[in-house]
Amino acid sequence: MSLELMEFFNKQPRLLTVATADKDGNVNAAYFGSPRMTDEKTVVMGSGDNKSLGNLKENPKACFLIMEPGESVPEWKGVRIYATMTECAESGPKLDEMRAAIATKVGEETAKKMIHAALTFEIEQVRPLADFGQGWEKSIK
Repeated sequence: MSLELMEFFNKQPRLLTVATADKDGNVNAAYFGSPRMTDEKTVVMGSGDNKSLGNLKENPKACFLIMEPGESVPEWKGVRIYATMTECAESGPKLDEMRAAIATKVGEETAKKMIHAALTFEIEQVRPLADFGQGWEKSIK
């Protein structure tokens, strides 16, 4: 993993979706603004009490899809990051820190209403936006 990936992941503005599935494999994809990489193996994010959080409680696997438009479709930049949720803080200092970080963008009251949990993920695999069978797959472990 590189500093370049962290910079790309954390860059704003960006399009970032998180795909999750419940214990039965029913998939959900949602847009999130809060995910950020804190080091080469860790993603943290805030979540409301929503379908994504419900899915992650049943099945901790997730895929982050980050895209940056280019002049044409072949020039788009992006990455898919496969990760496992390792922590779901629904109270305590991690949740307070997450709400405080989000409050700088949306205000304190809105952050308290929006953010139900602070989530931590361990990155397991990184793949390009489109790999076209080029063997780009990189496993972290």
